Amino acid sequence: MFKKILIANRGEIALRIQRACKEMGIKAVVVYSEADREAKYVKLADEAVCIGPASSTLSYLNMPAIIATAEVTDAEAIHPGYGFLSENANFAERVEKSGFVFIGPTPESIRLMGDKVSAKQAMIKSGVPCVPGSEGALPEDPKEIIRIARTVGYPVIIKAAGGGGGRGMRVVHTEAALIHAVQTTRAEAGAAFGNSQVYMEKFLERPRHVEIQILADTFRNAVWLGERDCSMQRRHQKIIEEAPAPGIARRVIEKIGDRCSAACKKIGYRGAGTFEFLFQDGEFYFIEMNTRVQVEHPVTEMVTGIDIVQMQIRIAAGEKLPFAQRNIQMRGHAIECRINAEDPYKFTPSPGRISLWHAPGGPGVRVDSHVYTNYFVPPNYDSMIGKLICHGDTRDQALARMRTALSETVVEGIQTNIPLHRELMADAKFIEGGTSIHYLEGWLGQHRR
Repeated sequence: MFKKILIANRGEIALRIQRACKEMGIKAVVVYSEADREAKYVKLADEAVCIGPASSTLSYLNMPAIIATAEVTDAEAIHPGYGFLSENANFAERVEKSGFVFIGPTPESIRLMGDKVSAKQAMIKSGVPCVPGSEGALPEDPKEIIRIARTVGYPVIIKAAGGGGGRGMRVVHTEAALIHAVQTTRAEAGAAFGNSQVYMEKFLERPRHVEIQILADTFRNAVWLGERDCSMQRRHQKIIEEAPAPGIARRVIEKIGDRCSAACKKIGYRGAGTFEFLFQDGEFYFIEMNTRVQVEHPVTEMVTGIDIVQMQIRIAAGEKLPFAQRNIQMRGHAIECRINAEDPYKFTPSPGRISLWHAPGGPGVRVDSHVYTNYFVPPNYDSMIGKLICHGDTRDQALARMRTALSETVVEGIQTNIPLHRELMADAKFIEGGTSIHYLEGWLGQHRR
């Protein structure tokens, strides 16, 4: 086991990793920017090193500074957390070439799953279902485009190969509109991205976002730790997550979970990872794999009793998984609300000094947060300041505990999205369970302040 680990991240995940290290008797080195000098985890660390100014480019994304810090502090391994350099294959490669252990997958796995085309091809080979669509870019021949669309089935969505961030996409409902839509999207893609190639996928109109958490060791053992429903989203950003996903038959979940663990064995994956799917009409469709720990990992920890961050460390240290699939049991239900420093309805960031921070408590309540009374929330990074997680024997009990916990939470001095969470916990459709990824956007449209 490692004696010392460097944590290459900030915020609540830096504190989460630090706590895992302390429990395992491992010394933790934290790096921090000048903006994070007063953070709780900096004060609690065995060693803390400032690696640059507030700009993440000059600090948390500064590979030479992070690796140099590992060298001068005699750390043996580097944990990247999530975001920043966590899915950067070049960073993973540099860490290992510098003689340290990267607590995550191999650089090859990160590259494979980071490219959406190669990831999809790898999943198809492994028997993981993907969204039906064209194989690569659409051809020039209109007849062939029509043939592909008929095979896929309407509605379809035309996507720019070089697009992203919700741009360069057009939904087509009829064959009459298809060729014009392809030509228009090609022209827009060429102008916007310098790449006029487009491809086609089946358009799912009311999907849910359901993901499978996996763990895999270096001995080709892989298990899946149940599923999470992350459908409550705004602009593709998750706001509420829960485990298990309400209203999906266990046999359906078990089938897709087993395929995910089999895929991990096939591609030689190691560490923690998450297979993300769209789920509609009883079918799962792979969209991407995250090769890191997820923000929402606590809901899985609460229902399985497995510490995912500690497992990441144990796998990186060369240990075998201490359990088989048959040993993993889901107990009860867990819900997580992301607490962001922002206007609850306009979503504008609200950095500044927290004049009062009071966290809730009680049975089944967990708070993952690095903030405290008089802490200054810097304007330089993501607005998330914590996560509130509630567990119960049933989903109804978890919801009741979350409502109580939200009513007890006090954050003064800045705005947060807690008022939004309080409303959503009382929303009839959310209480019923199974809302699609589009539900929150529609809800916000009806409840604009």
